[in-house]
Amino acid sequence: MIDNRIGAKLTTLRESLGLSIDELAGRSGCDAATIACLESGAIAPSLAPLIKLTRALGVRLGTLLDDDANVGPVVTRAGEAEQVARLKSLETSSDGGVLDFFSLAQGKTSRHMEPFVISVNPAEAGEHKLSSHEGEEFIFVLDGEIEVEYGKDLHVLGVGDSIYYDSIVPHQVRAAAAGPARILAVVYAPA
Repeated sequence: MIDNRIGAKLTTLRESLGLSIDELAGRSGCDAATIACLESGAIAPSLAPLIKLTRALGVRLGTLLDDDANVGPVVTRAGEAEQVARLKSLETSSDGGVLDFFSLAQGKTSRHMEPFVISVNPAEAGEHKLSSHEGEEFIFVLDGEIEVEYGKDLHVLGVGDSIYYDSIVPHQVRAAAAGPARILAVVYAPA
C-alpha cells in the first residue's frame, strides 16, 4: 500500500482553494484521472506532475513532500535524512524504476531548491519514455551507476560523476545496471 501523505495534502490544498479535480486538471495540464489516482493513493506520484500541480495550487513542491516548517538554516546530519516519498520516477512515466526520496531540507520553508538523496532501484527492461518539466536538476552519483537519457544523448554516470541540466529538455534518470544506485539530486522548479 502506498503511503498517501502526498495525496492527502494534495486533496486538502485543492479543496482549500475550492477547486474540483477537473478544475485543477485544467489549471495544471494534468489529467483529471491522474489527479484522482494521486489523491486516493492508487498510484505512486511522479515528480513532473507534482511540479505542475503545486504550481497550479500556488505552493512549492516541498509543501507536498515534507511536514515541518523552519525559518532558519536546516542541518541534516549523516543518517538523519528522513524518507519523504516513494516515487515511480523523476519523470511522468513509470518505467524509470522506483525511487526512494530522502529530503535534506525537510524543515526549510520558502526554499526554491529541493535537495534529496535518492535510492534509484532498477526498472524492468523495456521502452524508456522521456518527459520534461520547467526547471533545472543537478545530480551527483554517490553509489552505483545511473543513466541519464537527455534529449537524444545517453550519459552513463558512476560514483563521483555529476550532471546539471535544464529539465525542460526531455529526459529520464534510471539505474544503469541490475543493481541499485544512490544519488544526490537538487531540483529547482521555478514558482
